[in-house]
Amino acid sequence: MTAKSGQFTGSYQVISDDVVLGTDVRLSPFINLYGCDIGDETTIGAFVEIQRGAKIGARCKISSHSFVCEGVTIEDECFIGHGVTFINDLHPLATSADGAVQTGEDWDLVDTHVRKGASIGSGSTILGGVEIGAGALIGAGALVSKDVPAGMLAIGVPAQVVGTVPDGNGQRR
Repeated sequence: MTAKSGQFTGSYQVISDDVVLGTDVRLSPFINLYGCDIGDETTIGAFVEIQRGAKIGARCKISSHSFVCEGVTIEDECFIGHGVTFINDLHPLATSADGAVQTGEDWDLVDTHVRKGASIGSGSTILGGVEIGAGALIGAGALVSKDVPAGMLAIGVPAQVVGTVPDGNGQRR
């Protein structure tokens, strides 16, 4: 299904005409979605912004106050905690070398990939260019500046891998 609004809705949602929504997507009030793809049965919390070119898989949960920028791909069944911020520019500047306000041509987009079933704790910041492996768990408040392998637990600032993700009979808890 494709979003049709492109303006404020009764729930204070700003959804541009180029947003692609899967079936049974749940959208909270006070969200901004533009130019992104959101998979089936995904839940988007309040005060979330998802930018053009971002891709969110099926059965994900994007919790309130999170920011998903251009260049971010989140695969199926991922959890993104409250207030998670993704970054897509490793050298952010307001102006170019000649002092002019930067445009889209003045910076390099850095892609980020969150693999299937990964979970990112509330308040985490994910720098551009990293991959969070399938089933990995990022602790609350972490600053992820390098790849986290599949099935691993990473915590801290900067985030460090400290072990494997706890499980119970092969299922994440």
